[in-house]
Amino acid sequence: MSQGVRTGPDGSGQALSTAYDTALLDLDGVVYAGGSAIAHAVESLEVARAGGMHLAYVTNNALRTPDAVAEHLTELGIPTGAGDVITSAQAVARLISEQVPAGARVLVIGGEGLRVALRERGLEPVESADDDPAAVVQGFGGPDLPWGRFAEASYAVARGVPWFASNTDLTIPSGRGIAPGNGAAVEVVRIATGAEPQVAGKPLPPMHRETILRTGAKRPLVVGDRLDTDIEGAFNGAVDSLLVLTGVTDGRQLLAAPPQHRPTYVDADLRGLLTGQPEVTADGDGFRCGGWTATAGADRLELEGDGEALDGLRALCAAAWTAAGEGSCELDGGKALARLGL
Repeated sequence: MSQGVRTGPDGSGQALSTAYDTALLDLDGVVYAGGSAIAHAVESLEVARAGGMHLAYVTNNALRTPDAVAEHLTELGIPTGAGDVITSAQAVARLISEQVPAGARVLVIGGEGLRVALRERGLEPVESADDDPAAVVQGFGGPDLPWGRFAEASYAVARGVPWFASNTDLTIPSGRGIAPGNGAAVEVVRIATGAEPQVAGKPLPPMHRETILRTGAKRPLVVGDRLDTDIEGAFNGAVDSLLVLTGVTDGRQLLAAPPQHRPTYVDADLRGLLTGQPEVTADGDGFRCGGWTATAGADRLELEGDGEALDGLRALCAAAWTAAGEGSCELDGGKALARLGL
């Protein structure tokens, strides 16, 4: 097997929805963007669920509560219970609860999702650095989070109060484009204090632990759009992953991915759950998928043939990742990607 994307868990073309018992689905950029469902998401998830796959929604966005997320998904046509939603707010609340006394006060810089998760762990959310908090927690607060909240966090962190962050995603997809994420807000407090937070969200182990504890998944498949959170989180958890190209990752980033950012499978959208992945095979000095053959040249990736664009991308991944080994591919793939319209 090459270092490119795989055909299936056993090398076959078996549908991913039957090969894995649980899909651990990211939300922003995978299921929806802004308030609207991404094309093909609703019907694909309906078919996967009907076939017996458990659907769990795993998000680094700590703003909304599991109840609110489940209600939104249900309104989009994806019947969901709150127990099927796992957030970085829940992961960070567990992390905090393991390090502070029961009932401790926690200064919250973020939204209702954080407050609900803290109360679930028996902790008391507070609003001021003067409330004698035992910890500070920072999570995505949405576009209306007042600037003064960052100052409040900075005052407490500068006094030595332990600092936690739900996640450090620098950006977040929205219906209007890419917006600053919680990681950008964390940087504000980092600059003001010089401190480093403990982080719970993807790709770090606390989030994977929270997900497995809450879903009981035996053979999970991580489904995401981000290499540095979803795919790296799957790598850290030693589970397989599907990258969908409906969010922030483009072809250039995928070809340059180091080992921890290389997905097991690549597809255009969530319809990829319902089909077998096409075979990628070694072909002389290159790799073939469908009607395409990709090779690594002296300074660029070469692509010959014709067929489905995604097959060409899969072949290019195999060539790029094999050439790069344990590093990142620095070969120019621009011309090959342009030929695929990617």
